[in-house]
Amino acid sequence: MPKSNNQSSSGKSIAQESSIFEWLGVKTRSALTLITLLILIVTSGLAVVLKEHQNRTVFHELQELKDQSNELEVKWGQLLIEQSTFGVEGRVEQKAVDDLKMQLPELSEIIMVSYE
Repeated sequence: MPKSNNQSSSGKSIAQESSIFEWLGVKTRSALTLITLLILIVTSGLAVVLKEHQNRTVFHELQELKDQSNELEVKWGQLLIEQSTFGVEGRVEQKAVDDLKMQLPELSEIIMVSYE
């Protein structure tokens, strides 16, 4: 009588090589499907958390840029007001007298120069 391939010379059966699924304890197709779905759900959840974090970071940066833009608009308005006040007649003369301590010369101190 010939020996089968599953028996050794002493008559004991050799354990068949088990697959990775059997090693993990997955014996049915539905269990494998359940594990696969669980992995996909966890991965999806982590992706949502990552995207939410990125959205909040970018939104915070956007708010900072809007604040900076508002500050620059305020400064621009102040500069426009300052520019318009310097254009008023007498303003330059008043600044020269007050800030630079300049004064108008007397008529005897004025020298007329001619180009001929």
